[in-house]
Amino acid sequence: MAKVNLPMMIGSRYSRARRRNGFISFISTISILGVAIGVWVLISVISIMNGFGNELRGRILDVAPHVVVTGQGGWVKDWQIITPSVDTQKGVVGRAPFILEQGLVSLNSAVTGSLVKGVLPAEESKVSSVADHMLQGNFNLLQKGKYNVVLGNGLAQKIGAGMGDKVTFISPQGQSTPAGLMPRLRRFTVVGVFGGIGPDEFDAALSYIHLDDAIKLYKTAGKVSGLRLKLSDPQEARKIAAELTDKFQYEYYVDNWTRQHKTFFRALEVERRMVFITLFLIVAIAAFNIVSTLIMVVTDKRADIAILRTLGLSPAKFMGIFFVQGVTSGAIGTIVGAAAGILTALNLSNIINFVEGVLGFELLPQSVYYVTDFPAELRWSDVIVIVSVSIVISMLATLYPSWQASKTEPAEALRYE
Repeated sequence: MAKVNLPMMIGSRYSRARRRNGFISFISTISILGVAIGVWVLISVISIMNGFGNELRGRILDVAPHVVVTGQGGWVKDWQIITPSVDTQKGVVGRAPFILEQGLVSLNSAVTGSLVKGVLPAEESKVSSVADHMLQGNFNLLQKGKYNVVLGNGLAQKIGAGMGDKVTFISPQGQSTPAGLMPRLRRFTVVGVFGGIGPDEFDAALSYIHLDDAIKLYKTAGKVSGLRLKLSDPQEARKIAAELTDKFQYEYYVDNWTRQHKTFFRALEVERRMVFITLFLIVAIAAFNIVSTLIMVVTDKRADIAILRTLGLSPAKFMGIFFVQGVTSGAIGTIVGAAAGILTALNLSNIINFVEGVLGFELLPQSVYYVTDFPAELRWSDVIVIVSVSIVISMLATLYPSWQASKTEPAEALRYE
């Protein structure tokens, strides 16, 4: 005859049985719902934060370089010399020289600061997606000696510039004249406007000109600020930067996006962790309901406990009975919440569209927010961690009531029965 696991059998029956005390049933249901809601919200919110983080990272990396190779003093004299070493580096799928300087741009009476980037259009298109985000004009119209410029949409709006306008760039490096030190000026023709790439500050401050025009404007004597590299996997930036540093024998300085934007992405990660911890308090609060339910069940079942103790059931097995009952409630809530959270994360766009249709307005209007949708990325590692910790909390919540049940004295419990 098969051996019966009494704690499992009795605990399961207690979990399934309808209770004589309706209040206990109500509290039990609330505890299960509390765990389910906590797990559901946690999986949904963490998935949304994952999506937002990836969206911001992707848009920033559309403009910011994955890896930058530069020289002493921030300049590279003969950049063509180092291209063979870069081209043979595993993981590098594109490279382009650039000059990055500051200056003033003006049109009529409007003047504002700008980051001026000198590029080779054909090479730049291999490492960034600016050419794919042109609102007007064509990025390839940046031609040597033509003194054309492509402005960010925000920058163009600041000075009121449009296609074909002649804007004046003022270099911070002055030039000596008989009248003294005078600023260096050059007029450029607006041949394009880009937008919708990277955070708003990129559109509001960045302008592109041809590399040779930048060399003349800033008198760099043929030197460039460095080489911008595009990687097949941006997450390998640190590794590839270290390998290139060894390859160049520290003659050139190699930086990567994880260092350039580490403060921003660290803030995102800290925020994600804090939200994770805060939302887990919902599950912890629900676990208190499990404690309350089990304490009331122990009180309600004192006579049953006394009889089983009289028949020889050990205190450890009594703990097992109520442990099974509490964990069952926590597991049911966790499974229901996990299923709801997974479905929410996988269908978030449809849910948001439905909610916006019912409410009649956008939750994230494009005129206000940088990211205008609710991107969600479901990571199964997050789901496993959330489900595991939720069940562990449910287990811990059962220990005190189970221990109290195991201490019940049969004679005391049956005195008034």
